[in-house]
Amino acid sequence: MTRSDREEAEVRQLLDTPHPVVPADLAPRALARGTRLRHRRRTVRRLLWLTLLAAVIVLAVWASVTEPWSPPPMRTTPPLEGG
Repeated sequence: MTRSDREEAEVRQLLDTPHPVVPADLAPRALARGTRLRHRRRTVRRLLWLTLLAAVIVLAVWASVTEPWSPPPMRTTPPLEGG
């Protein structure tokens, strides 16, 4: 008996046995769980977007206040020339 024949026989045996009883409230429970998961994922997604937006705003405010692109002030005065 080949492997595919053996697997087919196992599947046929499983299908020939009586099917398990499905709870009557399975669909409403699944719907409620799916709704909860969808709301939780939406809330997490919104929190992540708000965190990202807050980080961008903080970075923009910090950059506008400290101006990291400008050269630092000189600590010594330049030498006098031509005097």
